[in-house]
Amino acid sequence: MQVAVLGLGEAGSLIAADLVAAGCSVRAWDPARRPEGIPNAVSDLEAVSGADVVLSLTTAAFALDAAKHVARALGSDALYADLNTSAPQLKRELAEVLPIPFADVALIGVVPNFGLSIPALASGAGAERFAELFRPLGMPVEVVGAQPGDAAGLKLLRSVFMKGIAAAAIEALEAARIAGAEDRVRSEITSILGEPLLDRLLSGSRTHAARRVDEMNAAAAYVTELGIEPRIAKAAAEWLAQLRDNGGLAPPGGV
Repeated sequence: MQVAVLGLGEAGSLIAADLVAAGCSVRAWDPARRPEGIPNAVSDLEAVSGADVVLSLTTAAFALDAAKHVARALGSDALYADLNTSAPQLKRELAEVLPIPFADVALIGVVPNFGLSIPALASGAGAERFAELFRPLGMPVEVVGAQPGDAAGLKLLRSVFMKGIAAAAIEALEAARIAGAEDRVRSEITSILGEPLLDRLLSGSRTHAARRVDEMNAAAAYVTELGIEPRIAKAAAEWLAQLRDNGGLAPPGGV
């Protein structure tokens, strides 16, 4: 299988490397990054030329421009899958600009922990084909809907909960530190969540703050679209923006 990978950030480079290890023919493109061990194309158009599958991991901000730019170079039998975390509306726009089947793919979990074996939700006209191609490579893919945006929406609703927990923990521990009760409050939180999950929530909030701000803004927009006031999503986005900018209250626990 010939796979084009657009975007070689943390997720893109890890997935591309695992695809190479799995025996796929990979051509990758990122204007800013060229990781070693991954076959790099000289352009995005060269990367997608002749590809059976195109995986977009550009970040949501560049996903639509990337799709528009390569659309004319896609083979008629190719599949285009967008793995970025974004609002359902963006997934629908991507499906509209592409002349081939499109799969909205939502990665559930942390790519560095799973690599290519990360659980995924898929929807859209190309979802079943994506599942057929990537399940044998070790990716557990669940097809969750026929419309692009169905998978993205489910991930964002999960994100409201997970990033909401992270924001609550950050706030509680910061206040506890000032009150001189950090150890006690942390112990109480870990008795509920467990130390590994708490550490992951706190460290991940700092490491991926910029990306998660965009994710929670997308979640807030989707929750609003559903007719619900996005109180938790907005609060989580504000905490993440504070971590991203390193202003205001310092993150607790060495995060």
